[in-house]
Amino acid sequence: MRELNIAVVQMAPELAKMEANLGRMADWIQKIATTEPVDIIVFPELSITGYEGGQRFAQMAQRVPGAVTNILGQHANEFGIYVLIGMAVKEDVETVLYNSGVLIAPDGSPAAEYRKIHLQAEERLVFRPGYRIKPVETEVGVVGIMLGWDLSFPEVARSLVMGGAEVLLVPAAWEAQNADIWRTLLVARAYENDVFIAAANRLGEEPSYTFAGQSAILSPGGEVMAALEEPEEGYVVVRLDLDEVRRRREESQIILARQPGAYRAIVRKY
Repeated sequence: MRELNIAVVQMAPELAKMEANLGRMADWIQKIATTEPVDIIVFPELSITGYEGGQRFAQMAQRVPGAVTNILGQHANEFGIYVLIGMAVKEDVETVLYNSGVLIAPDGSPAAEYRKIHLQAEERLVFRPGYRIKPVETEVGVVGIMLGWDLSFPEVARSLVMGGAEVLLVPAAWEAQNADIWRTLLVARAYENDVFIAAANRLGEEPSYTFAGQSAILSPGGEVMAALEEPEEGYVVVRLDLDEVRRRREESQIILARQPGAYRAIVRKY
């Protein structure tokens, strides 16, 4: 049996208070890692900065590797775990910014960065869309990273799964008014891909947004294994049997029954 212990953290980052958010994330890492066996901890989208940063992202964005990954990397290294954080990332050109998910390895170094592909209206004013969908091979299994609204686009999850992902990690900042859609899409993406999903959605309010929470871990087939249903901060940890992915796919035949030759219209822009 190949086992993976995964945690999702439901928190309410404070807008533009990066030092405070970093400190709270470090506290969550310590609390979880000293309480239960854990291999990966997943934090929400833009958990370092808050979501509605607007033009302030130009000052808040960080390089990878950089100060933020170094600080949280020390905590990942202390406990020998992977930590996935949501942050604004900048290139060498200061004005090129991305809404990213950065996976920090147990040795404290960045193991992977995923740049959000599907940006909503406000995000498009600040960030550039990513373009690369690539699973990450870790010591504890093959994972795929997607962010927030990416969940609405089945192509992202399917591409990660076809690349070998056994678990999809989903940092998110999904609004409360769309909480029902959030839960439905999580079930759909898990079921249609026979893949585990660990989704960390943020809480709290910002000037134009109220966020849903409803963080959850789902099994292949779409069953909810654990969830944070109350609008309060917290975390859940679940032990995943990664061999269940193969068993489920052999039983359901969903991946095997695909007919890619019939799907050519999917890659057309309009």
